[in-house]
Amino acid sequence: MKTIRLLYPDYDSGGLETYYFGAGLMAHILPENGKQPLIKVEVEPPDGKEKSVTDGILAEEQVLAGIRDARKKIDEQKPDRIITIGGSCIVSLAPFDYLHGLYANAGIIWIDAHPDVSSPKDGYPNAHAMVLGSLLGYGAEPLTGMMRNEPFRPDHVLYVGLQGLHDYQEKFLKDTGVNYKVQTESFLSDDEIGAFAERFDHIMVHLDVDVLDERFFHSTYFANADLVGDGSGGGKMTLDKLNEVLQCITGCADVVGFTIAEYLPFEEHGLYRMFSRIPLFTE
Repeated sequence: MKTIRLLYPDYDSGGLETYYFGAGLMAHILPENGKQPLIKVEVEPPDGKEKSVTDGILAEEQVLAGIRDARKKIDEQKPDRIITIGGSCIVSLAPFDYLHGLYANAGIIWIDAHPDVSSPKDGYPNAHAMVLGSLLGYGAEPLTGMMRNEPFRPDHVLYVGLQGLHDYQEKFLKDTGVNYKVQTESFLSDDEIGAFAERFDHIMVHLDVDVLDERFFHSTYFANADLVGDGSGGGKMTLDKLNEVLQCITGCADVVGFTIAEYLPFEEHGLYRMFSRIPLFTE
């Protein structure tokens, strides 16, 4: 089977330049594997300029251009499995849609503190909060319009690590029939995860790093006190617990897609900017 690593440093859909830096750093953190070619999605590097909101989506043109290029690169490679290195959560749209075209009986395990089912009408323009709603066929039309295959069914999604919801998110999940459990007190058990996975021939995993508790893991959105996002809170999971969850999933399922998103190494990015101002490093 052919497995590719898709380096997709989208930052526009999250509104922070650190997403771009974080994707590049995450590509170095992952274990080396010469059998998995690294394919980079073309994303214009950050230039410090503010982006406008169109159709309720921040930097809509840039976000859609990234999705188009990701789809193009995937089509050229024709992989059987995709490891997507983001970037913000929107990076799962193109690879998960492609894989769904290969594997009809596939489920999604969404490891995230947030449901990612927002739409422009909800008043939050960052497309990274709209990605799963789009994969389900209910997202913003510009995003759902990029999909080539059938949307995922609501009962083909399992949330792990989900925290408190906004009213509109809760309404969406109930209206569309997505089964969910808010996990503020306890996370899903291995048995619950295994029972979901065994229903499918293949599984796709979306890992949003902000499922981790910012008190213990600082490279997340919510570790930055200056950021408020849409008013949601951060995750409650420890790195040890996340390891348990991933071992459970990969031990009982055929994982064909794995996204790592929302890695925000603010301190490391600060070091990079500091050294970038020193001529000795740049001349």
